[in-house]
Amino acid sequence: MNLKQISIAIYATYLTNKYGFKLKKAKTSQERIDLRFEYSQVLLNKLNISIEVLNKEKLPQDGQYLLISNHRSIIDPLIIETALKDTKVDGFWIAKKELYNSFFFGTFTRNAGCVLLDREAPNMSSFFKATKEVVKEGHSIYIFPEGTRNKENTPLSEFKEGSRIIALKNRLPILPVYIKTNANDILKEAIMNRTKDLKIEIEIGEIIDYKDKTSLEENYRKQFIDK
Repeated sequence: MNLKQISIAIYATYLTNKYGFKLKKAKTSQERIDLRFEYSQVLLNKLNISIEVLNKEKLPQDGQYLLISNHRSIIDPLIIETALKDTKVDGFWIAKKELYNSFFFGTFTRNAGCVLLDREAPNMSSFFKATKEVVKEGHSIYIFPEGTRNKENTPLSEFKEGSRIIALKNRLPILPVYIKTNANDILKEAIMNRTKDLKIEIEIGEIIDYKDKTSLEENYRKQFIDK
């Protein structure tokens, strides 16, 4: 790593933990939303990355949803938070256990409004109970159905079945969004070369009824990949 790369890594760690502690002190849901958006903007600005929302007219202004997105980069949540900035859609992220215990993300993840997913748990009853509580409180749920970052040279990897179950159990309409630009490539460009005026496009899709029996992955591919 060169000096610039080390510098941005140190700054990102500092900023993430700083906002993690701020989020810990947040007293209301709105305060938490505002802090998450502020964090996203500060870090993306530091990286010289702007977000362009395609099909913005399809973005609901309020309501509760299961938001699903493809996943290639560690900044994908920031991209989605930015896309939703002018709406009243407020969601809890599904976060795997590793993020809760991470030095880099742990404090932030535990306080930002997340539902813990422990894939080593003997059963998933506590997880689905937690999602129900979140929805009962009036929040949406955000998830990456691929389960982990797609590191292959493909636009999308296989969806896990859990996303559809969350929607069914909570009767949540599904809001599909697609990060059209390879955000991981843009992030590398930002860190390694400190390139100015980088842009990431995120596309908003049509709402999917939770009762739709077509597989979630097939529906998603039809809207964004195979059109």
